[in-house]
Amino acid sequence: MTRFLKLCSFLFAAALLLTAEPALAGKRVALVLANSAYQNAPPLPNPANDGATIAQTLKDAGFEVVDSRHDLPALETRRALRDFADKARFADIAVVYYAGHGMEVDGSNYLIPVDARLERDTDVYDEAFSLDRILVAVEPAKQLRLVILDACRDNPFAKTMKRTVASRAISRGLAQVEPTSPNTLIAYSAKAGMAALDGDGKNSPFTVALSRHLTTPGLDVRRAFGFVRDDVLKSTGNKQEPFVYGSLGGEDVPLVPVKAAPTAPAVNPQADTRRDYELAQQLGNKAAWDAFLAQHPDGFYANLAKLQLDKIAADRVHAAAVEKAREAEQERARLAAEGAKKEAQVKADADARAAEQARVAAEKAQAQAQQQATEAERQRINLAAAAPGPDNSAARTSTSQPTPDKGTAVAALSPTLSQADLTKSIQTELRRVGCLTGEADGSWNAASRRSLSLFNRHAGTRLDVKVASTDALDAIKLKPSRVCPLVCERGYKADGDSCTRIVCGDGYLLNDDNACEKKRVKRANTARRDDGAGERAGRAPSPRPQPNARAGYGGAYGGGASGGQVICDDHICRKVHPGCRLVYRGGGGPGASPNAEVCN
Repeated sequence: MTRFLKLCSFLFAAALLLTAEPALAGKRVALVLANSAYQNAPPLPNPANDGATIAQTLKDAGFEVVDSRHDLPALETRRALRDFADKARFADIAVVYYAGHGMEVDGSNYLIPVDARLERDTDVYDEAFSLDRILVAVEPAKQLRLVILDACRDNPFAKTMKRTVASRAISRGLAQVEPTSPNTLIAYSAKAGMAALDGDGKNSPFTVALSRHLTTPGLDVRRAFGFVRDDVLKSTGNKQEPFVYGSLGGEDVPLVPVKAAPTAPAVNPQADTRRDYELAQQLGNKAAWDAFLAQHPDGFYANLAKLQLDKIAADRVHAAAVEKAREAEQERARLAAEGAKKEAQVKADADARAAEQARVAAEKAQAQAQQQATEAERQRINLAAAAPGPDNSAARTSTSQPTPDKGTAVAALSPTLSQADLTKSIQTELRRVGCLTGEADGSWNAASRRSLSLFNRHAGTRLDVKVASTDALDAIKLKPSRVCPLVCERGYKADGDSCTRIVCGDGYLLNDDNACEKKRVKRANTARRDDGAGERAGRAPSPRPQPNARAGYGGAYGGGASGGQVICDDHICRKVHPGCRLVYRGGGGPGASPNAEVCN
């Protein structure tokens, strides 16, 4: 009897678990934030439409909670995040979608509410809210924490805000992130440091692709974002590349579970290979490609992975050649400045020329590999787009498709930068190393050329200043800190990466050399003494001859005693008495003659 009661208790508990588990495991919640009506910046046309589209897409996918908010000020945004964190505590999947303005300040990402002013760079800490705050809101979810940011637009606040510290970096787009919480993905509408496009329609290209692929039943969320990336690249002409940061485990994690089918679907032998290839492509380093080849040593994607490794090797050779050319040029300049022996200078010149030739050759090889990689990526995207849909992975990865030959490089992780984007990237790097004071406007003008010339002078490089090149971008990125010295206005001095006012102490003033010197005390002019006062003070009379005795300022017409000398006062002029002569005593002026009549 006792054994029977225990068995009944066990079966009852198991029944409770079985009935409760599906309700808990399948719970999905979402928060949609969309900011269009900015109060202190031009309004954005698409975020409100994008938020409504994503909210409806998630509702149609069966999400239990979809909280959609738009044009919230800072305080209400924080309250919405707090309330959503309570809902995520009982969910397996939590999703936050944000559309609006965002910015990067010193490597941290901030999302901007509609009431923000951001008059100076430090206001972002008080008026905006950080990406970490959103990650805290989704953290309680058990299976998947997903944050989607369509906030990589050109930010008008960054152009008008005052900088309190010259070294504080405010960059375009959002900064790269690495989530610390497990099972967390952060999806950007554009790769870190790049801007996203609003498009010509009601929704942005990123939102259109999300609504098409994100809630496909049974589709792993990582593969869904891969299809989103392909669509956005195609619709924007490779100008915008969405990117996903974070990692998940080995099992598929779909936002929408697949419905039970009467028959088992056909197994695609290359589906796993394609998924592994896309994961390795997201990491994009040598270790990831080596791991992929160890798992898949043969086939179409193995050939692409090998070519990707060749591309990475070419990039490393180019970077080493740039550094070697810089060191050789610095050595040549040092020997010339120190006046070394002619043989040493000749050898240094030869080494510098050889290093420069190697750099030019490596740059050409890198450019050729980049061009081939771009073409290969375009062909791969076209093949994927020709397939009926994301479920037909066999049509996308079939080995019957034409494979690239051994001379074709694999697709690069990012499309080739346009000339305007390349110019802006170089200008941004020149600002970082202190060689450019203007804005990064994408125009390679005279100021940009002067800035690159300054970099050449202080870094010992010989970059071509007439055009913006990838070689210049690579060389500047190698510098970890300031290269060009800080130049301050008169009255200021360099203090680290900023200028501080020079304050002189009491009794000192700032001279023309921008240094403090002691004030000089001006002495009043002492009236010239006459009537022998100079002799009484111990000074000898001036021997300087006086050419005009007629005017009362001394001088002799014929020399000797009297000799026709004339002395004048305020009233009359008269001849010097016989036996007397004029002696110059100094002074002079109204009522006082500089000469004195001295008699034997």
